[in-house]
Amino acid sequence: MIEVNDFHKAFAGQVAARGITFHVEPGELLAIIGPNGAGKTTTMRAMAGIIPASRGRLSITGFDVEADPIAAKSRLAFVPDDAPLFPDLTVEEHLSFYASIYQVSDAHSKALGLLDAFELTPRLRTPAGNLSRGTRQKLAICCAYLHDPQAILFDEPLTGLDPQGIRVFKRSLQERASQGAAVVISSHLLAMVEDLCTHVLILAGGAQRFFGPIDELRTSFVHVDEAASLEDIFFAATSP
Repeated sequence: MIEVNDFHKAFAGQVAARGITFHVEPGELLAIIGPNGAGKTTTMRAMAGIIPASRGRLSITGFDVEADPIAAKSRLAFVPDDAPLFPDLTVEEHLSFYASIYQVSDAHSKALGLLDAFELTPRLRTPAGNLSRGTRQKLAICCAYLHDPQAILFDEPLTGLDPQGIRVFKRSLQERASQGAAVVISSHLLAMVEDLCTHVLILAGGAQRFFGPIDELRTSFVHVDEAASLEDIFFAATSP
């Protein structure tokens, strides 16, 4: 569903990612974790077709992100940590706009279900510029889900969400994966990663330190105590 092969990216001679390779199958939840500056956001932005790779191939459902961007992007959704919404458009108008872009045939019923799940129905006619940070994030998630993307990318999606919003979001991730979507989430919240994700990609300094099923982490870092938490393994994997 998602394939990244030998991804490299440099900005003005500064290497942000080098040789990153991984894949995400339908129904899998992949967490990308690493310290600040590890290359997480760079990798996700390249997967979404926002920035080009310096080298390597990235594809969504078999479509090359650079060679066939429209086909690739029509099958994915990307929610950054601070989604760029239109401040003058209402919640309802955002969903209508996204429905028209992706030509969603049953947009009305889907929108109603998403608005209800994320408790946005009372805000239907509120401009995005008048929403709190957490409520804007909920709206961005609803817009992302509207066209039933096969690949879904979230970069630090919990920013601003209240406990109820976090619970609803986590449940929605599991539901989307159970329906066959490939989900990638970048987060510093290791407890959530350990609780939800099936696979992990660990990055440090733009390099890949581990990729595989989350239950293989401990066998890959045999020098870490058998009772080690994901946090312990994270520090062992990302230390210089």
